[in-house]
Amino acid sequence: MAVYNVTEGAETFTCNAYLATGGRPTLVDAGSMAGVEEVIAGRVDDLAAVVLTHQHGDHVAELDAVCEAFDPVEVVAYADHPRRTRAIDDGDRIEIGDETFEVVYTPGHADDHVSLVSEMTLYSGDVVVHDDGAFDYGSFGRTDMEGQSRETLIESIERLLERMPPGVEHMYAGHGGAFHGDVRGVVETALGRAEKREPKYDD
Repeated sequence: MAVYNVTEGAETFTCNAYLATGGRPTLVDAGSMAGVEEVIAGRVDDLAAVVLTHQHGDHVAELDAVCEAFDPVEVVAYADHPRRTRAIDDGDRIEIGDETFEVVYTPGHADDHVSLVSEMTLYSGDVVVHDDGAFDYGSFGRTDMEGQSRETLIESIERLLERMPPGVEHMYAGHGGAFHGDVRGVVETALGRAEKREPKYDD
């Protein structure tokens, strides 16, 4: 199974949207880059599903375009969405590419946020990222906007660590670069920084 960031190099603000190929070609988040469906079509003939980590605009703006280009395609999400065809909840299991992932409910940055973890791979959305301009090797989603909560985010990262198998070595986050190596170390570092309760960005 190969994983491609299909929004890499975008000139507009977007999340990283990841295409996992293999037995069940799946897109994790749709991003907000116009033309993303054409990039996907350059990698796969068919798309089985789109899985949303959460529904902030930079993660879902191009969902309609992707769905129309690959109709029919399953849309998997925690919260309701007009395009959703399958609801997921904490503890559910889903197939992405060639791997089986557990859904871990990880709110704090967004009320509907989920992370997806298999024996080898973590799709962490915005709850934890490797690098984002604020920190390298372990940062966390912002919690300074209305409806967000640092305390809830900390609980979510703790839950993610509890549920993460020991062999996870691939991390694909909503922003920053992908990481391959000691993913647990990255997540633990992010947790420690979040627990300081200091502002993530200078005013």
